[in-house]
Amino acid sequence: MIGALTLPVTLRARDRDVVLRRAVEDDLTAVVELLADDTVSTARGDRASAADEPLHRAAMREILADPANDLLVATDAAGTVVGTLQLTRIPGMARRGATRLRVEAVRVRSTQRSGGIGAAVVRWVTDVAAPATGSALVQLTSDDARTDAHRFYERLGFTGSHRGFTYAVAPPARAAD
Repeated sequence: MIGALTLPVTLRARDRDVVLRRAVEDDLTAVVELLADDTVSTARGDRASAADEPLHRAAMREILADPANDLLVATDAAGTVVGTLQLTRIPGMARRGATRLRVEAVRVRSTQRSGGIGAAVVRWVTDVAAPATGSALVQLTSDDARTDAHRFYERLGFTGSHRGFTYAVAPPARAAD
């Protein structure tokens, strides 16, 4: 939990309000379903499989326990999780010791996309979370296949200034059940 962030907060998303709050373990299924509600993520293995629940639960617990991280959810008026994102505060040496706020896994439920939820949440990150955490820069990466997302981030003022690289490491062997 990034302590400098005051949550929950109500955000206006076009014609409705959403509440942005810290995720709790009871949100695990909804968060994993949002990750799986995306063709790029599904191709990487995010399928909301019950077999992966222990892995997701362990990751969520680690994120929630780390003071440099926040896992957030956006909920509608009924309290249903309709969006999620992860924030990580990263102190750095470059840029004269600038701190970065890293944004990961921004997702909005497919039935709710284009309704302003993502824009409201990302604007909150740039306008509120970044200054509150002392961050000079908000960074995110987006898969090359996500051309709609690239246009979305550019509309919000992000610049495609770097080329990202990843290196997939084989996961550790699972213990026998």
